[in-house]
Amino acid sequence: MSTIKLTLEYDGTAYAGWQRQPDQPTIQSAIETAIFGVTQITVPVIGAGRTDSGVHALGQVASFRINRDMTPREWTRALNAHLPENIVVRSVELMPDSFHARHSAKGKLYEYRILNRPERAAVERNYCWHVHRTLNDTAISTAGITLIGSHDFSSFQTQPTDNDDPICHLQRFTLLREGDQLRIAFYADRFLKQMIRSIVGTLLEVGLGKRSPDSLTTILKARDRSAAGKTAPPRGLFLVRVDYD
Repeated sequence: MSTIKLTLEYDGTAYAGWQRQPDQPTIQSAIETAIFGVTQITVPVIGAGRTDSGVHALGQVASFRINRDMTPREWTRALNAHLPENIVVRSVELMPDSFHARHSAKGKLYEYRILNRPERAAVERNYCWHVHRTLNDTAISTAGITLIGSHDFSSFQTQPTDNDDPICHLQRFTLLREGDQLRIAFYADRFLKQMIRSIVGTLLEVGLGKRSPDSLTTILKARDRSAAGKTAPPRGLFLVRVDYD
């Protein structure tokens, strides 16, 4: 048996998220269908992160085990020939049997993209959140930095969830503006359900002057989703990279 690691890029607009669902197009189902198309073998594929409906990826990682002797290049070319144009295998690696896309992951980098101008987006409309009012970048950055560290992020976790550990270690938070484009990056060992989108929605309230930057500390301590702001739309979120030892 071979253990295969895939690094994937996809446009999540047309999909109901990563996780397989009955009667819904999902990334996991598309990958599994492609594997079957190549090998005529049905295998489950494990994703490093269960991206939500409409969320995109530049570096999602998936793994599966299969009894098939193929080189990484052969896997890459064969799978891409069977995948739709909005999903692509960027690379394939043969891994030790102990490798698991989700359990072996040590850190993930996500980026949320905002278009901050009066006019809405045309070309980028599926890849950003349009905010027409002027944002205070300094206030957003000050608030976001207070989240760095190991915390109970229950206030930013959407229910229902099967997760019983709300502690995450947010190692890095950065905000970058390029003209009317705002990019907010988060790096942590793990993330809760819709955690980043909930944080971004709250930070936008800070940027609009509806909350103070120091309110994020109070929200964390509340451990209550109702204490935080609204959930940002999925279209602005990208899974950029998954790190392993």
